[in-house]
Amino acid sequence: MSDLLTRDEYTAIAADLDLPAAPFVDGKFRKGGGTATETVNPATGDILTTVSTANAADVDLAVTKANEAHERGEWSRAHPSERKDVLIRLCKLITRRKREFAVMESLDSGKPIRDCELVDIPETINTIKWHAELIDKIYDQVGPSGDDAVSMILREPVGVVAAVLPWNFPLMMMAWKIGPALAAGNSVIVKPAEQTSMTALRLAEVAHMAGVPRGVLQVLPGDGPGVGEPLGLHSDVDMVSFTGSTETGRRFLRYSADSNLKKVTLECGGKNPAVVLEDAENLDHVAEHVVNAAFWNMGENCSANSRLIVHEAVKAPLMERLVARLRDWKTGDPLDPANHLGALIDGNHCKKVEGYLGGTAVAGGKVAGNFVEPTIYEVSRDDPRAREEIFGPILSVIGVNSAEEAIEVANSTDYGLTASVFSANTRTALRAARGIRAGTVTVNCYGEGDISTPFGGMKQSGFGGRDNGIHAHDQFTELKTIWIDLTDPADGDNVE
Repeated sequence: MSDLLTRDEYTAIAADLDLPAAPFVDGKFRKGGGTATETVNPATGDILTTVSTANAADVDLAVTKANEAHERGEWSRAHPSERKDVLIRLCKLITRRKREFAVMESLDSGKPIRDCELVDIPETINTIKWHAELIDKIYDQVGPSGDDAVSMILREPVGVVAAVLPWNFPLMMMAWKIGPALAAGNSVIVKPAEQTSMTALRLAEVAHMAGVPRGVLQVLPGDGPGVGEPLGLHSDVDMVSFTGSTETGRRFLRYSADSNLKKVTLECGGKNPAVVLEDAENLDHVAEHVVNAAFWNMGENCSANSRLIVHEAVKAPLMERLVARLRDWKTGDPLDPANHLGALIDGNHCKKVEGYLGGTAVAGGKVAGNFVEPTIYEVSRDDPRAREEIFGPILSVIGVNSAEEAIEVANSTDYGLTASVFSANTRTALRAARGIRAGTVTVNCYGEGDISTPFGGMKQSGFGGRDNGIHAHDQFTELKTIWIDLTDPADGDNVE
């Protein structure tokens, strides 16, 4: 808490913000051809600004400028250390303006300022810096081609990348995509969620100040039909990297099939389990992680452990500890650093989450405006709350009688993004981790790994690639083989 300001200080920063409100194309802000859209603070209902959105013509212009920049080569063919220096400079500029970014993110999304300050902005900087430092440390390969040839396997940038972002972690997800994509030498067009476009626009402006050439990083605010679909169908877009709902992810696969078979990577939804086995140690520790996993960012988190699958032998004492932990998770004004939970993104989403409330709750269950209390239900494995992605602060608890049953229940959804296993026995924990079909499984903790570990899902949680790690860098490149024949033409037959 020592790094945090007071509520009044954050409110003063908010009052002085100069909010970006137009597409950033070819190195400058310019009015879009789409319908002007009000950006609303979900916590108060106040209008923050009116954004000039993009349309299909703006998409065409941005793609043209992105391709021109790619062909000019000042970024795509720059020495790796030059790109590294620019991205490091970008990190320094973000650091200088970190409070501006944090307050803007909180206002736009309803996220608690404590999370923006302590998690989102530091992780944004760390992600871009990590990929920047990686640029001049990745070696390509020489194949085992024998004495008569040399085969070189090279990475080249894909070209023009469309990065389509969610509204739950606007700035961090932008970093997850532009960090490796820019590091690899691509031109990137960012389509932020229509509810949360301001920090993406500001970041593009700051990147241009840092030395990212015009056309290399552009941002097009707007909705799916106006911007997302034209990008997905555009024959001069070489790749789409998408984070969001499984339903929308399917659309981008169709757009690819109906256009130029562009590369598509999808990081989609999740219904992630926290599996607590009979021999789990230190239930206070378990409760701390389960509460954080379920309610961090108001449960608006694709990797949230929204299902607690717990052995009946430890269920009652664990439930007591969960309820006790919730007393520290206050809900209220996002600009007050005392609050762990802010507002859900908007009224429509709040109504969706509210639709899952009902019956007797172990804790919580109240709604006020766009604020939903952290809520716990005991449910059967077939209850919709145990199967459907709610994307809100609702934890569904399911009792089981064995580790085998726990794994079966954990795998009984269409999703496979993340999971957590709690057990005192390393062998038991590892067998459970291997048995759960998920892209990331943590043991005796909740988390997603770190920037060095690949993040993505199985089944309907992911497709085509992974964020983070070298694997993220690789997905924004194409492999090329160059085969050099070393045989002496004089040694072979003459060809007339």
